[in-house]
Amino acid sequence: MARLTRATVVPGPISTAEALWFDLDRRSSFLEGFGHLVVVEGDWPAAGARVIWAGPPNAKRPRVAETVQHFEARVAQTVAVEDDDTSGTQTTSFAATSDGQVRVTVALAWIAKDGNGLKDWTLRRHRRAEALRRTLARYRIERLSDLDDERARGATAP
Repeated sequence: MARLTRATVVPGPISTAEALWFDLDRRSSFLEGFGHLVVVEGDWPAAGARVIWAGPPNAKRPRVAETVQHFEARVAQTVAVEDDDTSGTQTTSFAATSDGQVRVTVALAWIAKDGNGLKDWTLRRHRRAEALRRTLARYRIERLSDLDDERARGATAP
C-alpha cells in the first residue's frame, strides 16, 4: 500500500479551518482535480455520509467516491476513497499549534486496482504528491482570503 502525508498551517481557530475543508460548495476552489459534485448522501462530513464527485473533462480521475468512515469534530475525518484506478483511505486532521494557528494534515493510503506496484510507486505517487501539495497550497490561500474578508468586515462594522 502506498502512503503519503502532507500538511499546511493556516491562521484562526480549528472550527474555521475545518468549516472550509468540509464546505462542499467551495471544494472547486482548492481541491485538485475537482470538477463538480455528482451525489451527496447523508450528513456530510459525518460518519456514513458519501459524496461522489467528477473531475473536469479529460481528468485523470474522472469520478471519485468518498465514504466517511470516521468523523470527530475539530479533530479528524477518515474517508474511504475510490476512483477508477485506486482504492484507499484519506484522513484529514486538525491540530492547534502553539502560536494559535491550525495544522491541517492529510494522510493518504492507497492501493492500485491493477496490482502494478512499480507503476503505483512511481507515477501515481508522484502525481498524488503534487496534487496534494497544490490542494493544500490553494486551501491555505482560500483560508487567508477568508481571514482578509473577516478583517475587512470588522473594519467596516459600525
